[in-house]
Amino acid sequence: MALQHILAAFAGIIAVPLVVCTALGFSVPQTSLVVSASIFVAGIATFIQSKGIGPVGARVPGMMGTDFTFVNPTIAVGSQFGMAGIVAATLSASLVEIVLSRFIKPLMRFFPPLITGTVVALIGITLLPVSMDWAAGGVGSENYGSLQNLSIAFGVMALTLTIAHFGRGILRAAAVFIGMVVGYLVCIPLGLVNLSAVGDAPWFALPNIFAYGFHFNWASTLAFVPAYIVSTIGTVGIMMAIGQASGTTMSSKRVSGGVLADGVGSAIAGVFGAGPNTAFSQNVGLVTLTKVASRRVMIIAGLILVALGIFPKLSALIAVMPQPVLGGAGVIMFGLVAAQGIKTLATINLGDRELLIVSVAFALGIGVTVRPDMLANLPSALQMILSSGISTGTLVALLLNIVLVNRKTKETR
Repeated sequence: MALQHILAAFAGIIAVPLVVCTALGFSVPQTSLVVSASIFVAGIATFIQSKGIGPVGARVPGMMGTDFTFVNPTIAVGSQFGMAGIVAATLSASLVEIVLSRFIKPLMRFFPPLITGTVVALIGITLLPVSMDWAAGGVGSENYGSLQNLSIAFGVMALTLTIAHFGRGILRAAAVFIGMVVGYLVCIPLGLVNLSAVGDAPWFALPNIFAYGFHFNWASTLAFVPAYIVSTIGTVGIMMAIGQASGTTMSSKRVSGGVLADGVGSAIAGVFGAGPNTAFSQNVGLVTLTKVASRRVMIIAGLILVALGIFPKLSALIAVMPQPVLGGAGVIMFGLVAAQGIKTLATINLGDRELLIVSVAFALGIGVTVRPDMLANLPSALQMILSSGISTGTLVALLLNIVLVNRKTKETR
């Protein structure tokens, strides 16, 4: 069960450090260290989020990892101050999310089922283009959309669906894992798995504390603040989605603990030279599909990630997972997240006011996802906040829910 969650999230965990290191021109050994540190810290943060340590952690099965929200500020800071500047900005700005986590309770009244259902549906819908790109072979690949890639993705999807529907017990619960492993093995003789990267990776490597130094700069810290605010909003929505998928009542205390785990995990990430951590939405669909919502599963997943961060050969074995295999599983998982949100919306009375809120939130959330260039002329801070369809849709839904007063309630008063 834990391996399924790791396979579903691994591409997301390593994608951000790879993009950042490539943009900053880091060497292969430097990039390898940053990727290993990102995996290592993702494991620690996942353990804290799921297990809970004092007030830190929502104590629900939540996977943690680096997020694309932080790519632009990280590259901007890194181009001027290197990894020392990134480390300082990651660590210092994480205090913003730690402070915000203490004010979640008064904010929870702004998240009725109308908002949570909209946000959960948006999480799935905005992730679907990502899974489609994976199924086609990955953005920028020479054989993007080839018959081979699409056949592999469809085969993984068909096998996963068959096992999930007709399987029983552990077989059904492990449907995604089985589908991905079979897809992985099929891709080896087809030449789609580059095992040389596994051979080149070292057997053992411990992440170093402050290995890159620490260069504090107010401008660098401020560059990270909008991304941490976006991360806070996204995590609230994801905590709600996990609650719905697992049948858990998400009190303000639990959600607050989840956001606090974001901030604490990001601070730990700064210490080890990794990117800020936040809750992952990919794994919500896996909980919905498998019906397994045990915290123990995610705690074990966190411990495995820590081990993968220490033993780079193991992480390299997962890192070379072919994109079409991820796509075949991703289409199902992200589709299920969207369906979960729609299911929540179906439980409430959708009058004219509610339909307006849902429709505008969907339109703008999906709009910036498929047409991100429309934001190109906005200030960089606004671009960071609005570039995520989840953040845009959530903000729009929250604002409209406040501004569009329920006329029936007003008349009653």
